[in-house]
Amino acid sequence: MRDGSEQPHHPARKRRRDPGHPAVARWLWAGAGVLVLAGGTAYFLLPLEGLSAERPWLGWPLFVLCLGLVAALLLRQVRDIVLEKPHTRSGLVISLLMCLAVLVFSSGYYALAQQPGQFTGLRTRVDALYFTVVTLATVGYGDITPSGQEARMVAVVQILYTFVFLTAAATALTRHLHTVVAQRDRRPPPTS
Repeated sequence: MRDGSEQPHHPARKRRRDPGHPAVARWLWAGAGVLVLAGGTAYFLLPLEGLSAERPWLGWPLFVLCLGLVAALLLRQVRDIVLEKPHTRSGLVISLLMCLAVLVFSSGYYALAQQPGQFTGLRTRVDALYFTVVTLATVGYGDITPSGQEARMVAVVQILYTFVFLTAAATALTRHLHTVVAQRDRRPPPTS
């Protein structure tokens, strides 16, 4: 006979950790580091030489597809921040996507540099990565210059892409970080 003091028996449930838990955050950042390292390794190992001159039917669509995918994912993260969706990892995802965008443009520049007359001073993958970052930062040292029409078009696309997508993502990320810091400042300190 039950007297109301008995606790109902529930089968053991698997506990899920809160996405904001420090251990989960460490694993996510470690995973992000591995992804950036894998992307960088792929950039230096993939056979990019034949994408421009030998197979333009493959190189250009692949380039546009990759940029479109990164842009769509960035816009999704921006939307999540603007709508203040809970448990988003926008800081992590936006950072990864920005690194990926840099690698996509670097790959495009390197593939284009294999065609004579497209670039002056761009010979290696490191040169292409350097040129991408210099263009992204709007520094323009002048040691590498796009001379061909295709190379100049890709440089213009990178500038516009940066202006529209990466700036929107960086602005949303800044907004998100301000919100997180403000929420932490309002919380009482943890008790020991």
